[in-house]
Amino acid sequence: MLQRSPITTQKVVFTAAALTLLGVCALAYEAAGARQALAVLIGGFAGLALYHASFGFTAAWRRVVTEHRGAGLRAQFLLILLTAAVSFPLIAYGERLGWPVGGFVFPFGVAAAIGAFIFGIGMQLGGGCGSGTLFTVGGGSTRMVVTLAAFILGSVLATANLHQWNRLPALPAYSLVNEFGPTLAFAATAVVLGLIGAATIWLERRTHGEVAPPTQTLSVLHGPWSMALGAVMLAIAGILTFIVVGRPWGITSAFALWGAKAFQAVGIPVETWPYWTWQVSALETSVFMDTTSVMDFGVILGAMIAAGLAGKFAPVWTLSKRDLMTAVVGGILMGYGARLAYGCNIGAYLGGLVSGSMHGWLWLLFGFAGSVVGTRIRLRLAMR
Repeated sequence: MLQRSPITTQKVVFTAAALTLLGVCALAYEAAGARQALAVLIGGFAGLALYHASFGFTAAWRRVVTEHRGAGLRAQFLLILLTAAVSFPLIAYGERLGWPVGGFVFPFGVAAAIGAFIFGIGMQLGGGCGSGTLFTVGGGSTRMVVTLAAFILGSVLATANLHQWNRLPALPAYSLVNEFGPTLAFAATAVVLGLIGAATIWLERRTHGEVAPPTQTLSVLHGPWSMALGAVMLAIAGILTFIVVGRPWGITSAFALWGAKAFQAVGIPVETWPYWTWQVSALETSVFMDTTSVMDFGVILGAMIAAGLAGKFAPVWTLSKRDLMTAVVGGILMGYGARLAYGCNIGAYLGGLVSGSMHGWLWLLFGFAGSVVGTRIRLRLAMR
């Protein structure tokens, strides 16, 4: 029996992922038109960038705590500032220019604080945030397939009683862009992120004597990319999302929808839950009508394309009991927490900050605190 060479296998992965991405584009176009198809391609581009740059939030936050290394966190700040430099003026002036754009500006209260905190724990146990879960699934991680399934389950379970959580006290929504205008809002964002970034450099030098040299881009096509290049490319994806979709990039609302459709398929009447009574059309129509869903499909397939180009698509089919347990627990915590806190690192943290919303800063505070706790649990469990 003939066996395929690794090179042949990677070509098959690349070709299958690319053709599937085009197929998703066609289905999205048929369901909702050209913008929906473009959203798929933006998601695919983001997935490729996430994979080639290994651009995640989970490991970067963990390294600040365990190693006092802050390069990953500073790359996130670069991504935020590059995106906000365009998104703030779009939010402020887009309607006047005939291109209305909306930000993610939400109230933040007890429920969101709890949600962000348990999400932070979950992302360290599960091994990835929302975007990290998607791109590592696309890259061939079987453990992250388990995390994603649990993420979806936690997301839909949270919608069963989200209306009760939302009765808890909350601060009103507050937009820096609306209050101070895009220029001052950007300056304030840059100052705060700059101070945090400077603190990570001080901590790194105090611990190690020097700042770690930046990673280098070896190949634009085959990867790996530097974190800086990853930040630039993801900023482009985020800006294109604002322009094409009219709002920031989001990830996790689609997981709740996928879970709800699965629950419906087995006879659970989620359409009677208060969360879904105002989204009945989403439950009844094709998933390709949902922009967040098709972008998520694009992220997975874009990462698979990148893995094929890099020659690294190689799923491991055995999981230890510890890996299985932490993937399930971490995924459920992330799913539940994301619904309470308006999303994950992409939708709530990144999406909030590039919208000029105060809730993005508060999400960062509570999410990072949860991540510290999750990191301590990882260390006790001797997780890599």
